Amino acid sequence: MTVPDQLAQYFNFKQLGTNWRTEVLAGATTFVTMAYIIFVNPSILAEAGLPVAAVTAATCLCAAVSSILMGLYARYPLALAPGMGLNAYFAFSVVKGMGVPWQTALGAVFLSGAAFLLLTAIGLRQMIVRAIPREIFAAVAAGIGLFISFVGLKNAGLIVSSPATLVALGSLKAPQALLALFGLVVTLALYARRVPAAILIGILSATALGLATGITHWNPSSAGPSALAETAFHLDIPAALRLGGLEIIFVFLFVDLFDNLGTLLAVTKEAGLAGPDGEIPRLTRIFVTDSLSTMFGSLMGTSTVTGYVESAAGVAAGGRSGVMAIVTGLLFLAAMPLSAVAGLIPSGATTPALVLVGALMMAHVVEIHWKDPVAAIPAFLTIITIPLTFSIATGISFGFVASAVLRIVRGPKREDWLLYVLALLCVLRFAYLAGG
Repeated sequence: MTVPDQLAQYFNFKQLGTNWRTEVLAGATTFVTMAYIIFVNPSILAEAGLPVAAVTAATCLCAAVSSILMGLYARYPLALAPGMGLNAYFAFSVVKGMGVPWQTALGAVFLSGAAFLLLTAIGLRQMIVRAIPREIFAAVAAGIGLFISFVGLKNAGLIVSSPATLVALGSLKAPQALLALFGLVVTLALYARRVPAAILIGILSATALGLATGITHWNPSSAGPSALAETAFHLDIPAALRLGGLEIIFVFLFVDLFDNLGTLLAVTKEAGLAGPDGEIPRLTRIFVTDSLSTMFGSLMGTSTVTGYVESAAGVAAGGRSGVMAIVTGLLFLAAMPLSAVAGLIPSGATTPALVLVGALMMAHVVEIHWKDPVAAIPAFLTIITIPLTFSIATGISFGFVASAVLRIVRGPKREDWLLYVLALLCVLRFAYLAGG
């Protein structure tokens, strides 16, 4: 038996009804649909003070290593990269909002990955998943969607602060605002035409316009491993432990848990890989891969790494095995030299990506039973408080407390004890913040 035949057997090509050509094309499709993260992640983490070129290199490397690991070890058609929403929480809530140095925040990301690995190993993950109401999962996704869209519009100057109304429409004559509007039109038009690379093309189109009009300038920087040296192994785990940032670690952990569950359900449903009773084969391997990827990402200098729902585009193209994820990872590795030019991407050029991704995340609101007040009110409070308080942690806390209170009023149940514990911790958090 030849090596290709042995590999085909390892990846279950025959059982899955796939082949090498299909998997390679599916991997390339997945890469094109999620390549925008190469430019968007650095633009967000730059707000926390991290060097753009270094984060670009780290983004490519982490997406490559984690996707390849997912393909080889878990054998799933699921690509990974630094997660949207989690990077915004890292930059705006933890670093800018709490004044935590980015090195310490990276230490908290590492600890969240280690905690996730421990929870997976001892089986507590399943208990936590069962304890959290489904509407809170959906509401957190929608709230984060609003949050990152708000960040994108703010970065482009389309939304500005106002002493009279808190926020207002910015000047539509400003260069970055015009770039953002141009990129938004291009991106949405291509997305409406179902072009797989709509987000990436929108970013590059706005950047090209910025270069042509002199709004942005090209100042090449170091690339690849040399750029990575500015963030690699700069995390400060002891400082994260001294910080006592259980809230920070919990939010990283919770949102990562949700991202993985939502993505897994979407991708496995699309690929037909779930079992007859809905169970996902090799689930432990998937979560182990995600945990290790997050820890590796923090070591390299980026926020939490998680599965990408854009993998469904590759599945739609025929991808069914881990080879698809491996191909996507190899393409991210080949993209590492882009760190040399990442600095030329203007803030207005990434706004369309943030707005569109936010809009797609809002689709989760259909999972909420709006006619049931016990489900609807906690979900609504979660959705609205995440962007308005500029804090994912606060939104989650409101959701947990409201859900627990309403369930107790309706009639407490013994199986909800862990939710009540989580809600109590959130109340203590609010008391701490009020006392501060």
